[in-house]
Amino acid sequence: MPMASNKFATKPIYQQLRDALAERISGRDWRPGHALPNEADLAREFGVSVGTVRKALDLLERERVVIRKQGRGTFVTDFESQDIASRFTHLCSPEGKPIAASISATPPREAPADEDERERLGLDADARVYRFRRICSVDGTLFMVERVVVPAALFPRLAKGADPAQQHIASLAQQEGLLLGRAQERISIRPATEAACEELGVPVGRPMLVLDRVVRALDGRPVEWRVAECLPSQLCYVAEMT
Repeated sequence: MPMASNKFATKPIYQQLRDALAERISGRDWRPGHALPNEADLAREFGVSVGTVRKALDLLERERVVIRKQGRGTFVTDFESQDIASRFTHLCSPEGKPIAASISATPPREAPADEDERERLGLDADARVYRFRRICSVDGTLFMVERVVVPAALFPRLAKGADPAQQHIASLAQQEGLLLGRAQERISIRPATEAACEELGVPVGRPMLVLDRVVRALDGRPVEWRVAECLPSQLCYVAEMT
């Protein structure tokens, strides 16, 4: 399938190839954890140079859609992996170590999206969502409650019994054929909500670390809105800058 190369093309060839490869991965032509054809084979299939293939794969690697393994090839990222899942959390112990949390969750409930949900998730007026809450603890000590909202149209498996306590957003999205792109997280300090006070057993007005996050698919669609209220004395927020 040669790539468009005329003057009317709106993107450089390597970006068109990146889009074509991402579409094939979303369609599960190449499944998570499996190897892509080598660069020479991809160049022949798409009618481009090996250099163009390499630039397209560079983009996908930066977006973490693929992983290159020296001497072995290029593989589709498996978002079931805990190493990949950690991409979407920056919470660590006060010593900066990853948190091995125990998680419980309420069953997902489907409902019409409210105004805030429509705004944050870019939904139409008649859209529906799934809502659920997660409560996280370490060694029996509660430290975080999360309110999670996802578009119902994108996550039909939640209606079939998928357990949100056992699966992070990357895993849930992968099962629906969604490739995750960027996430934006807002950090603030606010008094605990009434629900958090009840679930975490903290007094009304207790200052909480609030993490308000929207995760988007690779094509830009919002796929999750999560608001987490955390006890700041029991964790720290770690962000790597490159």
